[in-house]
Amino acid sequence: MKVTIQQIADKAGVSRGTVDRALNQRGRISPEVAQKILDIADEMGYVPKRKRAGAAGVPVFHGRKRTVKIGIVTQLAKSSFMIEVNRGIRAAGEELAERGVELLLEEGDSVDEKEQLAAVERLLDKGIDGLALMPVDSEGIRMKINHIIGEKNIPIVTFNSDIVGTRRSCFVGMDNRQSGRAAAGLMGLMSRGVGKILVITGYFSNHVDNMRVDGFVEELKNSYPDMELAGVQGSFDDAAQVERIITNTMLGMQGITGIFVVSGGQAGIRAAFGTLKLDRRPYVIIYDLTPRNEKLLEDGIADFLIDQGGYVQGYRPPHILAELLLKGQAPQEEHIYTEINIKTKFNIYSGQNTP
Repeated sequence: MKVTIQQIADKAGVSRGTVDRALNQRGRISPEVAQKILDIADEMGYVPKRKRAGAAGVPVFHGRKRTVKIGIVTQLAKSSFMIEVNRGIRAAGEELAERGVELLLEEGDSVDEKEQLAAVERLLDKGIDGLALMPVDSEGIRMKINHIIGEKNIPIVTFNSDIVGTRRSCFVGMDNRQSGRAAAGLMGLMSRGVGKILVITGYFSNHVDNMRVDGFVEELKNSYPDMELAGVQGSFDDAAQVERIITNTMLGMQGITGIFVVSGGQAGIRAAFGTLKLDRRPYVIIYDLTPRNEKLLEDGIADFLIDQGGYVQGYRPPHILAELLLKGQAPQEEHIYTEINIKTKFNIYSGQNTP
């Protein structure tokens, strides 16, 4: 038999309005009365309207009888981009702790399926209620996500990188293909639609890197057919590898007018230019607003920087899962895109650090 708000009100000795405010956390109500109502609702088995039957079986935690645990799994823990992501995660953790939510972080060092599966299993063993995942794009991860959602009724939000063919609640991050197109547009304008462009990616197994490269190449072909791609090389996000790729390519090929570094290791650009001692350097576009990259802009080593909102990517997923678990409130959009912010040395510090 369905429990009604009136029945809860009768048992608690309060009005229907007071019960509604307690269950939905709105309006003024004393903490003691609110907790009494929440306890009674739990005891009577009250199910709110927002908890739709079949909606991924997501449990709604009205009371504070136990801590709600949200697991977070990241990649490339040592990359400079993760500084901002982790800052967002920490900020979310501090805010959500006041609501009885604990964040459990597992950091992956690389883009590796086995490493990520092991991290997810450790979090499942700790009894997580929700999972924010920066997924490796592999069949094993895809199957694991669908198993967790379908069999364990644990909601998942992906962030930074996405994965198709899953029932995840939503994705939080940049439209990476579109950002690649934006980079191609910038490069085309600087180069006046001619020249040779060297593209340096991080990991060929990284879905994010691949989307950026795809968008860049597509836009070059469509809008700047006279520009030539001088190759796409992987650096494993290592500065020494970036330096080697740039140095070897420019010594072995004439006419490199632009360099597009899709992922990490950007410090290698400075080192390469120092070795080559160029009279005029190629145009350079990089990603991620970090202290070292800001310095590259300030010192004239790079022309444009594309900031993907790392802080927001770390901050939003835990909050989305908390709303889903505590209130049954699902995200309204499947793709929650962060802005494609283009920075130069003239606007490096504008519009930063906004969740």
